[in-house]
Amino acid sequence: MSIKVMIVDDSAVVRQVLTAVFNEANGIEVLDVANDPYMAMDKMKLKWPDVLVLDVEMPKMDGITFLKQLMATRPTPVVICSSLTQKGTDISMQAMAAGAVEVIAKPVAGVKGFLEDSANHLVMAVRSAAAARMSRVRVMPSASAPPSGHAPGANPLETRPKLSADAILSAPTGGNVFATTERIIAIGTSTGGTQALEAVLTELPRTCPGLAIVQHMPEKFTRSFAERLNSLSQIEVKEASNGDRILPGRALIAPGGKHMMVKRSGAYYQVEVVDGPLVSRHKPSVDVLFRSAAKFAGKNALGIIMTGMGDDGAKGLKEMHDCGARTIAQDEESCVVFGMPKEAIKLGAADEVMALEMIAKAICR
Repeated sequence: MSIKVMIVDDSAVVRQVLTAVFNEANGIEVLDVANDPYMAMDKMKLKWPDVLVLDVEMPKMDGITFLKQLMATRPTPVVICSSLTQKGTDISMQAMAAGAVEVIAKPVAGVKGFLEDSANHLVMAVRSAAAARMSRVRVMPSASAPPSGHAPGANPLETRPKLSADAILSAPTGGNVFATTERIIAIGTSTGGTQALEAVLTELPRTCPGLAIVQHMPEKFTRSFAERLNSLSQIEVKEASNGDRILPGRALIAPGGKHMMVKRSGAYYQVEVVDGPLVSRHKPSVDVLFRSAAKFAGKNALGIIMTGMGDDGAKGLKEMHDCGARTIAQDEESCVVFGMPKEAIKLGAADEVMALEMIAKAICR
């Protein structure tokens, strides 16, 4: 069965070249093309693609706005192909954090030749996107609505089983975890989290407790994200590898496409990086990280849930709270999206609710 692709780009040349590239590839079929997001949404009402190849700079609506609205209504694999998206730039981070599976940078000049020369890369990006089929969290009702002229709910979120952390790790039994002098921090965040984590981590001294972090982000991007934060921070920030120790002055960021758990190994803590199904519609999942912290660190941990859509991490933070950990939720005013913290607060999972600028101080305490 072929992968059905829709191309959304305001350049007729780009649409023509990409159509030829994909139609010549085995197992890929160009379903349709559109020169702006509004036209794309009209066409997608009639036939929905498996993958979108999306430009960023377009008339009427930019690609990042369209991408966010798409993920809010019907999550679909997206490949960003734009002259504005060089790897590691802010626009690339926005696109990846918003749900794009791959980002391809095309030159401002010589686009036709570049696309023809990059045919294999483009085809592999589409196949990778189709295989990933990343399912993003639901958008809070207050978040962006579909483009004007399209009724809310015209493209409802697909109905899929929503797995809990049970799919990866059994629930804590309530048994006491011995108190130690070693403390660890578990942080979970999503939309708006790239900027929020930067604000927190860049304020931490080298003497701070070790951190394990889940930021909802696709694979291939967390490494560059961690490297960027490492260059800005006093502490060490790295993409986690299986078996990495959680050490004072070090932050481990869960790799995209994998779950990360805290484990106790003798006298110290380390992380376990594993594959598995989506949990709370995410991989990595905050619920998985928080449950592991509850189970293996208990009162020796501090759990922090920050800005993000949906409810991933709310139940896990409650488990940390119930196992004796101190817990914090970011407040509404400082959140980009007050979804995850709001759900945690509803469950009674947060001991404290505080502004973003206070979180680094809380970690140091």
